[in-house]
Amino acid sequence: MRMALLTVSDSRRSHHDWSGSTLVHKAQEAGHVLSEHLRVADSLYSIRAAVSLWIDDEAIDFIVSTGGTGPTGRDLTAAALRPLFDKELPGFGERFRQLSWEDVGQGAMLSDAVLGLANGKPIFALPGSPAACSLAWDALIAPQMSDILGMCSLGRLLPRLRER
Repeated sequence: MRMALLTVSDSRRSHHDWSGSTLVHKAQEAGHVLSEHLRVADSLYSIRAAVSLWIDDEAIDFIVSTGGTGPTGRDLTAAALRPLFDKELPGFGERFRQLSWEDVGQGAMLSDAVLGLANGKPIFALPGSPAACSLAWDALIAPQMSDILGMCSLGRLLPRLRER
């Protein structure tokens, strides 16, 4: 499957984007192709602009963002993405925080990691830490990716079948 990756940060440069590198490595190891990788500042409109293009791009199957899910005023990724979702799947964020609790304790409750669907595509918003990205990928994304993409594909196919 083809992935678009968005790194959201005011401070990360390509040679310091360890979370992005972690996700690229894990996706490629799982057989996915990196179609797009952008870095944007912590800005509602920069995040929405990039993801909106990918939502409409037939060459992208799923979207992953890293960064901007913390508690500060500059952490805007989830707030930027939620209006773009056709549907949010809150179980992802709930389970991620539960798993994170084992690693970082009470700090886990400060994460706003989310999963939503838009135009039949899953959009994952992950924290900016490589450890958090690894945890999310290994424990949640990789084991469910084929099911998630299968359901999304079916969701895109059903309206076309009904038109016939």
